[in-house]
Amino acid sequence: MAQVDGSAFFKIGYGLYVVTTHDGRRDNGMICNTVVQVTGSPARVAVTISKSNYTHDTVRRTGRMNVCTIAETAAFPLFELYGFRSGRDADKLAGVEVTRSENGLAVIANDCNSFFSLEVESYVDLDTHGMFVCRVIEAKTLSDAPTMTYAYYHANVKPKPKPAAGRKKGFVCEICGYVYEGEELPPDFVCPICKHPASDFRPLE
Repeated sequence: MAQVDGSAFFKIGYGLYVVTTHDGRRDNGMICNTVVQVTGSPARVAVTISKSNYTHDTVRRTGRMNVCTIAETAAFPLFELYGFRSGRDADKLAGVEVTRSENGLAVIANDCNSFFSLEVESYVDLDTHGMFVCRVIEAKTLSDAPTMTYAYYHANVKPKPKPAAGRKKGFVCEICGYVYEGEELPPDFVCPICKHPASDFRPLE
């Protein structure tokens, strides 16, 4: 029987983005790696977001978002700020210097090389995730810095885990680098830092 090697998915090329929204009370932002242009004329972009993310619910309700393309010049604190906690519990953009697009949403200009303002045209339910197919209403290049890829992030930005002395076995989160210490990783385990499931962990070398 044909098998699915989970590690093969890490060979697919991804960009990295900050998706910004406004829930009616405050700005919010999240790290996303599932953004793709789907048509050129008219310009449309598809953004896939986990249903467990607060951003998913906000976009479902408001029908709009900005996608800011992260540049290679961005540092790890950007990912800590937007990727390791939920907008349900924290004001992620408190004290952050932002600009505004025509739709009024935040643009993370300092760490990104472009942004796209999107209006949702349709929604596809993908069980654990939702895919928003959106019309581009504004787009702008902010700098000539190269776009950060998922592979670049793992190789150059994300801190490498440091094994503790005497550890017998452990598993590391491929997303944020959190290390679970133990002989076996529970199949229903959820990373306490980035909230990704056990399928995003690999044995610690």
